[in-house]
Amino acid sequence: MPNIKHIYHLGIKELWSLIRDPMLMFVVVFMFTGQIFIAAMAITETLHKVPIAIVDEDASQLSAAIVSAFYPPRFQSPELLSMNEVDPGMDSGTYTFAIVIPPGFERDVRAGRSPALQLNVDATRMTQAFTGNGYIQQILLDEINAFFHRDKGAVPGPNLVIRTLYNPNLESSWFGALNEIINVVTIMSIILTGATLIREREHGTIEHLLVMPVTPTEIMISKVWTMGLVVLCGSFLSLKFVIQGWIGIPIHGSIPLFLCATALCLFATTSLGIFMGTIARSMPQFGMLGILTLVPMLMLSGGVTPLENMPLLIQRIMMLAPSTHFIAAGRGILFRGAGIESVWPQFLAMVLVGAAYFAVALFRFRKSISLMA
Repeated sequence: MPNIKHIYHLGIKELWSLIRDPMLMFVVVFMFTGQIFIAAMAITETLHKVPIAIVDEDASQLSAAIVSAFYPPRFQSPELLSMNEVDPGMDSGTYTFAIVIPPGFERDVRAGRSPALQLNVDATRMTQAFTGNGYIQQILLDEINAFFHRDKGAVPGPNLVIRTLYNPNLESSWFGALNEIINVVTIMSIILTGATLIREREHGTIEHLLVMPVTPTEIMISKVWTMGLVVLCGSFLSLKFVIQGWIGIPIHGSIPLFLCATALCLFATTSLGIFMGTIARSMPQFGMLGILTLVPMLMLSGGVTPLENMPLLIQRIMMLAPSTHFIAAGRGILFRGAGIESVWPQFLAMVLVGAAYFAVALFRFRKSISLMA
């Protein structure tokens, strides 16, 4: 049986080695602070203060209602321009959208005709152009339909009431920050454990451990619990001080339950990092192997695209990845406030996957150690 005292002291040695490595410490701090902030605030797919201009050649009650329908935070307050100012403003990038309301627009709507509105879009701003085009069309249709019903005295049809839970305004920063911390847990746990093993091999300290009364199992467990502890503490501090404190995103789910899910995922991902560290012979090789492993894992685990949208073969293969179950459990806890009664299947899956990864990594680690002896 592994000696608990040996595992503890070996773990303390790993923590001191990490503290004395300024580059790894910088990566840890940045990933749990700056990377979370960038994912929340800089990478956004929703509209936020988009500049828009309106040419109102009708000057009617309906056109005034259309102008007032565009307001912050999705759009900036519309600027009223003349027709000659539209092209220079669009060419210079001052405005992303420009709406032209032709003369007699309200008169044609009252007469039951189908007048044309012109929407100019600066498609060089690809994300805003694609998303904003749909928003603007819906806003225009809603205002015209509401005016038509008021003008004709018609009884309005069924009203669709939308209830958006957790994030009523659909702020992408809320999703971005919480999704990113799930990704960071996976990335950092693999990188740290693999890097510590390769660093010991490059510095020659792994040979020192071989002459000590410790077993490969104790060495591996010490790396797993120390790097897992670092990532777990980083996750907690990032949730409390970066996501809730700095960015101001509310978390309605249970943070302790999320940390339990994180610990189970770390059991598997740190073992995967050890396995990759036994294959790679240097840090450049480990970096290349990490790209080949982490990119598919993060892209296909359901964090970017829903898992059910993927081919059935990919879905079955990704059931072997701990990140798939961690993303499902983490989103359920942080987004929907799910309890243990809802996420226990993902917890059980992470335990089974983690045990398999640990066994394979331990076998590979023992084999690599025996070759050095």
